[in-house]
Amino acid sequence: MEKREIFMREAIGLAGRNASSVTGGPFGALIVKDGEIISARTNSVTPDKDPTAHAEVNAIREACRKLNTYDLSGCTLYTSCEPCPMCLSAAYWAKVDKIYFAAGRDDAADAGFSDAFIYDEFTKSMEERSIPIEQIMPTEGREPFELWKKNEDKIPY
Repeated sequence: MEKREIFMREAIGLAGRNASSVTGGPFGALIVKDGEIISARTNSVTPDKDPTAHAEVNAIREACRKLNTYDLSGCTLYTSCEPCPMCLSAAYWAKVDKIYFAAGRDDAADAGFSDAFIYDEFTKSMEERSIPIEQIMPTEGREPFELWKKNEDKIPY
């Protein structure tokens, strides 16, 4: 069996154990670097009372803490299901090298975890979105960016 299949089986196993408990949903994720599991986490939205506590985000957070970095270049994300828009964005921000997933977004939707409405929202203008979004004070809002650009001691990320 290939290493990637071993890692994926672990992510799927985490998801299955979590799905059979009351600690979260049917999702599991691993961050792997140099052939070693750095973090292995599950979805913990309900126990943590945190809508962002998806398995992938939890795994990214733990890996960053363990590796003492915000840059997961050189790492691979294994996830039991195709990442939702938030988790996919988090993987991009973390700069993981590759993502492997098992179940697809349609499988998640069939179990009551549909992301389709979020993908649809991204294609709409701000005025058409289901959550009202309006820009105010843009000039003042740019001021912190100007300070950031001038800060010679900043740590770019």
